Amino acid sequence: MELTLDKKHENRVEFVVDGMSTGFANAIRRYAMNRVPVLAMDAVTFYDNTTSMWDEYIAHRLGLMPVFTPEDFPKGSEVVFSVDETGPKVVYSKDFKSSDKEVKIAQDDIVVVTLGPGQHVRLEAKARLGTGNEHAKYQAGLVSYGVEQGKLRMIVESFYHMPPSRILLKSCEEIESDISVILEALGEKPAKKAKKEKKEKKEPVKKKAPAKKEKAKKEEKE
Repeated sequence: MELTLDKKHENRVEFVVDGMSTGFANAIRRYAMNRVPVLAMDAVTFYDNTTSMWDEYIAHRLGLMPVFTPEDFPKGSEVVFSVDETGPKVVYSKDFKSSDKEVKIAQDDIVVVTLGPGQHVRLEAKARLGTGNEHAKYQAGLVSYGVEQGKLRMIVESFYHMPPSRILLKSCEEIESDISVILEALGEKPAKKAKKEKKEKKEPVKKKAPAKKEKAKKEEKE
């Protein structure tokens, strides 16, 4: 398999692959969009909302805002975003404070709500990990492919939760994990596990003779 990078942008990469079947490319596409875990706001608590927008409308907007997901973010953990603003002003995504310095809303200039004079909004939103199979807000990005002169052109576009290259890496890790589960269910050992056990079964390396014995043997020869 030979891969050639064609175009690279902030949240989009295009590359050409020679030697990959369309079936495998489609598996990567599906896993990238549905099985890569990312952070998204899942529960919103309103303490005060005198804006012209209903609570549900603002909560829906927050849920669809991309949250930057650090690598190896622990499963089951939550990040709390909070905002407390009074109008007149426009509340942007950059106005939200995060309980984790490594996690933030991926884009600063997303408009959440416009506050009129004296209007007030105070809320907390909890973000957790999820996948596209659960809800569209947990979709890491879009992946597509096409056939060009016997080769595959793949396009990966990130929704800013993570770089497009990491989306590909994570999708391949998920595929490998599922294959391992299937092999173990069939009584087979995954390649990595089998290789590790084979290495452990090798004969132990013979220890070198102590320095004193080596010196004695050398003197006998002389």
